[in-house]
Amino acid sequence: MRLKGKVAIVTGGARDLGRAVSVKLASEGAKVVVNYFDKLEEAEKTEALIKEVGGECIIVKGDMTKAADVKNLFDEGRKAYGDRINILVNVVGGIVGRKTITEQDEDWYNFLMDVNMKSCWLCTREVVPYMTEGGSIINFSSLAARDGGGPGASLYATSKGAVMTFTRSMAKELGPKGIRVNALAPGTIATSFHDRFNTPENRERMKGVYPLRREGDADDVADLVAFFAADDSDYITGTNVDINGGMFFS
Repeated sequence: MRLKGKVAIVTGGARDLGRAVSVKLASEGAKVVVNYFDKLEEAEKTEALIKEVGGECIIVKGDMTKAADVKNLFDEGRKAYGDRINILVNVVGGIVGRKTITEQDEDWYNFLMDVNMKSCWLCTREVVPYMTEGGSIINFSSLAARDGGGPGASLYATSKGAVMTFTRSMAKELGPKGIRVNALAPGTIATSFHDRFNTPENRERMKGVYPLRREGDADDVADLVAFFAADDSDYITGTNVDINGGMFFS
């Protein structure tokens, strides 16, 4: 129960990596504010899983690319659990689709940057007044930010690279307040993300390339988030930690 008495907000916390993170933090004692975008049934399933591990949560709908929705998320969290927020996990993001440079237009550019970078910026800006010494912000970048991404993923990779840089900037700015800011850079994790945007053949082929010879799973990532959320990591900030089975060494 490393997080007993702490309050955590998890954006995109209702499914896949976000769900695993939400359940893990709750199992460690945190009271979790679970954000979801549109699928209430997914959020309710996450809520049920949190209750199964003896945890406590509320679920809040909202588009994390919209400042008003972000404010509402934090307002609802504060109504439920008080004004002090100890942990923010910015999971929201995604590749959305694949387009080459000549297929991309301004709307596509803005959408990718909004969902991956603007959401992170809005939530970080909102949490700072309610986070005190010992607080932890954990962002989600990607292996794509390291290697440029796969075919048609240039803007996804670029936006996740921006998250890496933003993480370092916030670590410098918020460090004097005692707030740690770190990011994770997952490789291939077995979630619906790769079910949608990768092929079974490529995923199987790549298993032979990874030094650990397997894809990661959501619990691998959630365990690392819990480490950064807890006091175990109280002298670590500004890092972008690779979690990819050895596929890429930073």
